[in-house]
Amino acid sequence: MSNNIEIIGFVAAFLTTAAFLPQVYQTWKTKDVSSLSLPMLILFFIGIVSWLIYGFLKNSPSMIFANAITLVSSFLLMFLKIKYQNKLGK
Repeated sequence: MSNNIEIIGFVAAFLTTAAFLPQVYQTWKTKDVSSLSLPMLILFFIGIVSWLIYGFLKNSPSMIFANAITLVSSFLLMFLKIKYQNKLGK
């Protein structure tokens, strides 16, 4: 039963992580960060760190996998937001 639960977790992890990646790619490609909210990205990043810690504490490979990838992706979006937002003002 536990393996079935992790399979569901991996499916959910794949879908939610995959849904986030096009935004990262689009932002990187166009350098348009005008529609991204930095406070939202910061809160999201903190939430992902919390989910990752929770995944380690629960020993859930699917949760660790999804949140590790999303952590990198959200950090990249925050970096791009800060980098390109400053260029808009110049």
